[in-house]
Amino acid sequence: MRKVNAKLEDIIRQINSLKGQNLNFEVTRGRKKTIKFLGVIESVYPSIFVVKSKDAENENSLSYSYADVLCGDVCIKETENFAK
Repeated sequence: MRKVNAKLEDIIRQINSLKGQNLNFEVTRGRKKTIKFLGVIESVYPSIFVVKSKDAENENSLSYSYADVLCGDVCIKETENFAK
């Protein structure tokens, strides 16, 4: 569901400001499938942003669109304690 007060330009600006920081990600894949992982936003492009996963199991890059954040499919939270 779309967040009423959020605009796509605001989300792009916020993600640009979080680039390079250690973050918690929660991604909804549908049908009660949710993935939680620690990662860093590596690159920011006009349509998508790339996240490098820092989990011990999987260390790969994933890409998401800004619309995923706008719709609530991708939740990004800052973290204080980040285990490397």
